[in-house]
Amino acid sequence: MQLVEHRWFQRLRYIRQMGMASLVYPGAVHTRFHHSLGAAHLMGTALQVLSGKGVDISPEEYIAARQAILLHDIGHGPFSHALEHTLVSGISHEDISMLIMKRLQESGHFDLERAMAIFDNHYPKKFLHQLVSSQLDMDRMDYLNRDSFFTGVSEGVIGYDRILQMLVVVNGNLAVEEKGIHSVEKFIVARRLMYWQVYLHKAVLSAELLIINILKRAKQLARQGTDLFGTPALRFFLYEQITGAGLSSDIKVLEQFCALDDGDITTSAKVWTNHSDPILSMLCTMLMNRKLYKIKMSNQPLDQELEAVKANLLRYKKINEAEWPFYAFSGTTSNSTYNENDERINILMKDGSLKNISDVDNALVNSSMTVPVRKYYIGYQRVPHDNPTVSDL
Repeated sequence: MQLVEHRWFQRLRYIRQMGMASLVYPGAVHTRFHHSLGAAHLMGTALQVLSGKGVDISPEEYIAARQAILLHDIGHGPFSHALEHTLVSGISHEDISMLIMKRLQESGHFDLERAMAIFDNHYPKKFLHQLVSSQLDMDRMDYLNRDSFFTGVSEGVIGYDRILQMLVVVNGNLAVEEKGIHSVEKFIVARRLMYWQVYLHKAVLSAELLIINILKRAKQLARQGTDLFGTPALRFFLYEQITGAGLSSDIKVLEQFCALDDGDITTSAKVWTNHSDPILSMLCTMLMNRKLYKIKMSNQPLDQELEAVKANLLRYKKINEAEWPFYAFSGTTSNSTYNENDERINILMKDGSLKNISDVDNALVNSSMTVPVRKYYIGYQRVPHDNPTVSDL
């Protein structure tokens, strides 16, 4: 409860779990705070199940594992994954979470030594880390059900209670009893469906690329000396070139990061709709009025389509080479249903053998599902005939 009440954890109340997804799924306004509490609850349930099956888990390890999962997302910045590496380059949210844990430990108010070792996979009992971060961790188990509920996309619903009851530890590693295999298969397939239907939905991707471009343009203007409205914390990251090294070495910089949430970005973007810079104003107006980029996806590169889009845009606007990334761009996105190179999901067979889930006979998750699916996309600002409105007409 002392960790939950800390101001750095309370900040998660104001960071949306699904970034910009609420522009597509209006109900998706739940926060990292919700998710972190839910994951900690599932961790407690999993540990109780394992203890009941004779796995040695001390009271101190029980608390430490719950601390680790509670704080696993505390390093997220505004809009979660959408702005990762945009405000601070060269560091992941997991590394920032570890930095915050270290600072909390150094404050003398918390004992997080075991929690940090579990989080960083340096604790002798590997299964505790696997409950925090693996392909069958409490993080994924919570966000799939939670995101499914708040978006209304039923494909993400999983039988987490059944999976938790089937957990076992074999040779120090997490595994699932054979009779729970179908629940695990549904979990893996649900994750795949949620990624392509929700997390990588074209309009969600468009909104995330738009807000990334807003921050890129704002940082460009800041570097040129342009005065920009912004909350104190946001202005700090706009006008200072902060890297992961700077965040790691200076507690004042970390304090500034922990003062940022979604409100800093949305408030500033609302004001920037009237900024004198036409590109920043245009991008922020697009965001506020939900006039998102048009996105086209394909299994093949879309280079020719991008050139056609640029030619079409030039009929409406004069755009120089340096400005093109704000109007039209290309990229790739991918997702793996099941990554065999990551922490594998092991199944304890009835004969006592241990098998990777993709090696089980007649399993739904086979080798073909371990190949990442990659899609190419182009994005561009709509022109009047793309999405006519009353004002366009």
